[in-house]
Amino acid sequence: MREYSSSNDDVPYSSVRRDDDEEVPSSPKATDKIRKVSMLPLVFLIFYEVSGGPFGVEDSVNAAGPLLALLGFVIFPFIWSIPEALITAEMGTMFPENGGYVVWVSSALGPFWGFQQGWMKWLSGVIDNALYPVLFLDYLKSGIPALGSGLPRVAAILVLTILLTYLNYRGLTIVGWVAVLMGVFSILPFAVMGLISIPQIEPSRWLVMDLGNVNWNLYLNTLFWNLNYWDSISTLAGEVENPNKTLPKALYYGVILVACSYIFPLLAGTGAIPLEREKWTDGYFSDVAKALGGAWLRWWVQAAAATSNMGMFLAEMSSDSFQLLGMAERGMLPEFFAKRSRYGTPLLGILFSASGVVLLSWLSFQEIVAAENLLYCVGMILEFIAFVRMRMKHPAASRPYKIPIGTVGSILMCVPPTILICAVVALSSLKVAAVSVVMLLVGFIMHPFLNHMDRKRWVKFSISSDLPDLQQQTREYEETLIR
Repeated sequence: MREYSSSNDDVPYSSVRRDDDEEVPSSPKATDKIRKVSMLPLVFLIFYEVSGGPFGVEDSVNAAGPLLALLGFVIFPFIWSIPEALITAEMGTMFPENGGYVVWVSSALGPFWGFQQGWMKWLSGVIDNALYPVLFLDYLKSGIPALGSGLPRVAAILVLTILLTYLNYRGLTIVGWVAVLMGVFSILPFAVMGLISIPQIEPSRWLVMDLGNVNWNLYLNTLFWNLNYWDSISTLAGEVENPNKTLPKALYYGVILVACSYIFPLLAGTGAIPLEREKWTDGYFSDVAKALGGAWLRWWVQAAAATSNMGMFLAEMSSDSFQLLGMAERGMLPEFFAKRSRYGTPLLGILFSASGVVLLSWLSFQEIVAAENLLYCVGMILEFIAFVRMRMKHPAASRPYKIPIGTVGSILMCVPPTILICAVVALSSLKVAAVSVVMLLVGFIMHPFLNHMDRKRWVKFSISSDLPDLQQQTREYEETLIR
């Protein structure tokens, strides 16, 4: 397996291309014809990477009541979402390629931890994607009870996965514009529901809180799951039109869109309907819509939920599959993962990600959320360390977008989300923790095994010659400062 040099402490991205590394041009004629993703599709890809609308936030009310649910979605973005989005903007423009956060960690901590980052984040992404067929059918089963269990449910999951995988195969630009259409359709019924709810809203219902009856594990996991994954868009940076300017702006608009898509539906649902906490579970917004507007609004919300889950599936699969392509282009995975289809998409990465979704879709919603949250937490700790380490050891490196804080500010910014990560890990069940540890150990074994495969030349590993030598770029930049 092609690695960076062992002297990773000395340069931001040690020896991206060594003399003994084979270079694989990524066929400029083929890649030049691939259309890049522009601003609006990128905003909605971020929207679907993170949110997709208020579907799935119902458990926050069930776990903690209206007041804590609302406060959570107001405060949590400042603790978690905004710091993560800012780090993604800085590091994503510093390394505008499809490896994304894998490249960040590799450049700061070396190839071993870069590979572990790639394994954990890819696995948590595939686990996350397994949620969407589950949520899709949970919303439809109230109208079509046959989809609740048995063979019809299994068949529906398979058909949905195949159709959406094919759409992903057809190209990221298509996925981006489909995400725009899906996003508008998914948001509209909640705008209508909000207007209808205004005469029935009683503000006192928002203030209901019972600290003695809070399921903190479910509450934090629900908040965490609905407001993370901002960094996922970094694995598509190589497919973005002018990423140095487009990516930070898209993340800014994405944060606003996601926060509003949660807070306003929760205000309408908890303020206009008498509280029955036990009913606030997956799919309850369709019942709220029926109570406020009638059957027609319920069907619209259910259709929006189905559409939203398809959008999240498409966006997540794009990130997961392009991450594998980016890792292969940096020599971390066999070269065949870097092969593109005639539409510019990573065919093998898409097939691997789709297979993982099918295998994991039998799990329950809560089990999936808890498992992917724990793996995601470990990956985020590595990202925070990489971010701070790059600021401390290579402050002169070119950063097209730089968070306007110094090294101390960078460290302090990472403290609240790190504390939150520790809380999520501490509250995880023994079963989820055990499964996550096993998955981490698999990653520890895979890296030396892939190195062995490379040494024995069982499969071909190579580094793309189209990628920049970041070590050379940094040296040149620092020399200009000395002059």
